[in-house]
Amino acid sequence: MTHKKRPTVYITRKLPDVVETRMRELFDAELNIDDTPRSEAELVAAMQRVDVLVPTVTDRITATMIEQAGPQLKLIASFSNGIDHVDVDAAARKGITVTNTPNVLTEDSADITMALVLAVPRRMIEGTRVLANGSDEWLGWSPTWMLGRRISGKRIGIVGMGRIGTAVARRAKAFGLSIHYHNRKRVNPATEAELEATYWDSLDQMLARVDIVSVNCPSTPATYHLISARRLALMQPTSYIVNTARGDIIDEAAMIQCLREGKIAGAGLDVYENEPAVNPKLIKLAKEGKVVLLPHMGSATIEGRIEMGDKVIINIRTLFDGHRPPNRVLPGRS
Repeated sequence: MTHKKRPTVYITRKLPDVVETRMRELFDAELNIDDTPRSEAELVAAMQRVDVLVPTVTDRITATMIEQAGPQLKLIASFSNGIDHVDVDAAARKGITVTNTPNVLTEDSADITMALVLAVPRRMIEGTRVLANGSDEWLGWSPTWMLGRRISGKRIGIVGMGRIGTAVARRAKAFGLSIHYHNRKRVNPATEAELEATYWDSLDQMLARVDIVSVNCPSTPATYHLISARRLALMQPTSYIVNTARGDIIDEAAMIQCLREGKIAGAGLDVYENEPAVNPKLIKLAKEGKVVLLPHMGSATIEGRIEMGDKVIINIRTLFDGHRPPNRVLPGRS
């Protein structure tokens, strides 16, 4: 009796223990125990010898790297929702399937977006810092100290009304915000009616009329610097911008300039244009209380990470059982 060879799998980062244990049970899996990011040379070396590469959103898998992959590499099973870090077209040309882990992180990402929508106008981090630093600055309640802005009754403009944008809208509506959105196309009438949402065909017009902007669209060549210097200038000086999508959707340098000059009131960011590097000017603005910065933790829940791992495992097993993986990413659609 012959046994089918187990696929060899290279996992680029540390995953939850329960996911890694299952990987070792099912595959010949090479783990990254110390969670050190792998270099391009290390990734290419792995691609030349394993059947499956499991990268994360921080691993850029370029056409040049894919071209160097060995003929045995059949699958790039990305541990991510977004897929802009993998050249899907190059993989298709090489006969390599690419998969991702969609529809897992919607609620987690929407939660962190709403947290920033609350934290920035209400100056929560500034308030926390006063007490955490053991400062004598706080002498008790005062009618005029640490005043922020009420969000109930304000307008939120959601840029990208996909699953996450819609989940943000539901939370925002519960907090008394009026829902406005810009998308490539209108959402279905039932959803629009449920949210009492106003659709704006023109992003420019929406930006000029809302109090809070929430960026929730995917990163694509078309959305690079979608929130440009020109569009930032359209926003009201009392408005706020929140970005939990991708850093390069906003022209970060232009946003910093607007914040420094008081052309917008504040920002809440979970992603950065050149992450993991964070612009020192943003850090300075955070110390001044003008921005709230989070370390790309929008999807960082135990439940979410385990569900992502489950999807990776299903995609691997399905392909090597001779079927099309459920989360295959088609070329031209990444």
